[in-house]
Amino acid sequence: MLITRRSILKGLTTVPLATVLADPLIARAIAAGLEVVTTVAGGKTVAAALALPAKVPAPTVMLIHEWWGLNDQIKSVAAELAKKGYMALAIDLYDGKVTDQQEEANALTQTLDPARATATLAAWIDWLKNHPNSAGKVATIGWCFGGGWSLNASLAAPVDATVIYYGDVRKTAKELARLKGPVLGHFATRDRWITLKMITDFDREMKAAGGSLTVHWYEADHAFANPTSARYDAEDAALAWRRTLAFLETNL
Repeated sequence: MLITRRSILKGLTTVPLATVLADPLIARAIAAGLEVVTTVAGGKTVAAALALPAKVPAPTVMLIHEWWGLNDQIKSVAAELAKKGYMALAIDLYDGKVTDQQEEANALTQTLDPARATATLAAWIDWLKNHPNSAGKVATIGWCFGGGWSLNASLAAPVDATVIYYGDVRKTAKELARLKGPVLGHFATRDRWITLKMITDFDREMKAAGGSLTVHWYEADHAFANPTSARYDAEDAALAWRRTLAFLETNL
């Protein structure tokens, strides 16, 4: 019997997402099945990884990576969303740079040009809205570094829904007034970076802006949804994912 790459990938479609994300080899195999696409943002070509569902046109989701860069895990989440019926695009804010070292990741965040990143986000949202396989609706989702940029993206080019996993949400009501769709936030009680005060302030500013915000708290730590993290919490990660899928279904 001939075992092809396609048959291997087909066999991986039933593997639970948490298992995929925790296994670098499985994540790599799934990530390799995504299509590399490009567009122009701020006069420069930028790339992303695209996963298409079985049926199109479809609602779309733009994924924004953690501070590690666009790695196989984030691409695998895009593949999972495609299985759920979404056209999923995992974008790259680091121009192909990926690391698993904290010092390097921190350096990448520090050298990121916010203006260029914002232009990249807006360009991809426009690309998704106008793609022939798109049903026109767009959501953004991001984790940690990408969680903050998920919100930034929705402010730069208003979308239909925004999902934030423990991201920096320090914004004023004036800034948040640009939001078009509702926001879903997943936050951890033991997070030392994304604190209760930050989220309380965010909630106040969202109300002042007239925005729709749903916040879920988890008795967990930062990065609780990442199976490769020492702070991973399987039960909370699964609950957050179910809530995310329900939110996307409702709003897209």
